[in-house]
Amino acid sequence: MKKKYDIVIVGSGLGGLVSAIILAKEGKSVCVLEKNNQYGGNLQTFVRDKTIFDTGIHYIGGLSKGQNLNDYFTYIGIMDELKLKKMDENAFDVISFDDDTNEYPHAQGYENFIQQLSSFFPEEEEVIRSYCEKIQYTCDSFPLYNLREGAGYSNEVLSINAKAYLDELTSNEKLKAVLAGTNFLYAGIADKTPLYVHALSVNSYIQSSYRCINGGSQITKQLIKQLRKYGGEVYKHKEIVGFGYEEGKLTSAKTKNGEEYFGDIFISNIEPKTTLKMIGEDKFRKSYYSRIQSLEVLPAAFSLYLVFKPETFKYLNHNYYHFSDSNRVWDANEYTENSWPEAYMASMNVSSEDQVWAESLTAITYMRFDDLNNWENTINTVANKAERGQAYETFKAKKAEDFLTVLERKFPNIRSCIKSVHSSTPLSYRDYIGGHNGNLYGYVKDSNNPMKTFISPKTKIENLFLTGQSINMHGVLGVTIGAVVTCSEIVGKDYLINKINSELGKVNE
Repeated sequence: MKKKYDIVIVGSGLGGLVSAIILAKEGKSVCVLEKNNQYGGNLQTFVRDKTIFDTGIHYIGGLSKGQNLNDYFTYIGIMDELKLKKMDENAFDVISFDDDTNEYPHAQGYENFIQQLSSFFPEEEEVIRSYCEKIQYTCDSFPLYNLREGAGYSNEVLSINAKAYLDELTSNEKLKAVLAGTNFLYAGIADKTPLYVHALSVNSYIQSSYRCINGGSQITKQLIKQLRKYGGEVYKHKEIVGFGYEEGKLTSAKTKNGEEYFGDIFISNIEPKTTLKMIGEDKFRKSYYSRIQSLEVLPAAFSLYLVFKPETFKYLNHNYYHFSDSNRVWDANEYTENSWPEAYMASMNVSSEDQVWAESLTAITYMRFDDLNNWENTINTVANKAERGQAYETFKAKKAEDFLTVLERKFPNIRSCIKSVHSSTPLSYRDYIGGHNGNLYGYVKDSNNPMKTFISPKTKIENLFLTGQSINMHGVLGVTIGAVVTCSEIVGKDYLINKINSELGKVNE
């Protein structure tokens, strides 16, 4: 006998799982289907040399009591179960440059942020204060960011360019580079990235910054626990290859091994370009299909994972965003073979609250997907094992060595501390996370034409909805809010926001 669900969700990334819990809490029968061996998308962790590494969640903002992500996680029932370590109050992120011995801090709390940076730029304190006010004003323009009802953001907010704003704010080139120094968080592009993308990315970290003890996959475990509590079902090794379609609606999701999952409503947590291709070009208006397929994706990444020998490298409770020089902050992706890598983020995993020695370090830099053209037709995951060949391994080893040489400039003794070196390329991100060409954060958002790059969670097929990092915003907070946006299209926006606030009110009584 075939089973039918109220909601079938394809993909178990954060957006899919949060959507599943919200709708299961509404009494709907929900089924989540995941193609890989591990749930969670960017929340996945993996083990190398008995050491846990995060795939994509290196730190999280807005988790202190009364802040937005804390509220959302409290509503879906996972906040109290998370094991977290607060990062350095006076410098959760440090911006640095090859040609400058200073290390510029981004501090937690706006007043502290202003004071810490002003010690390096005493003449610019009012400029830094003005910047902080603008960031907060921009975030306040997004009602759901603050769990408020509202019509939504104005085109005026969407069309301000981040770099242009900083250029108008001050003529101090070093300060501009420091304020934009964490743009690896959103893969900023000088002439396109809107200020709101910058603001929504940095604001929650300035409010509060935390690392997940033993990795972000604990979030996945708690989400699945909550989903099952409300009667939801979740299955792995269920790769969807097509959909049943009748009379303008989807009827089922079809797996690679011939199974069929029937539903009234379908939510795709997989990449929109891929979603539309699987359903079929003929099922959509030509203009809509073409617009989605033509969207430019953000850059991809090469990651280096270092396992340290015991008690050799001190644990650092902050991240580094490092650049070859301050002029490269906006265009570090435009490297040559000889100049790569021109920028990186370095972050450490944490395994205990009172960490003294680092067990590992993850360093991430840009890598264009074109650099992997020789192997773009290969797929290699735990669920579908297939080696890419010796030439690929040689390529990875050379890039790892080049990256390590650059890291040595910042950490001169690092090589002597290393027990083993591991790496991943844009192909790994593509195969495991499903992003088009292994991109980090979905599609380019363009301040010159904000609505062209806007993707509604509601599609032209009345029972198909989208969620995930390409809808709304990327990042843990952005994707969580995006899931609320998706679910509000199904159950009603005002109803859902009122319900969340009502439940939070009872929790806080």
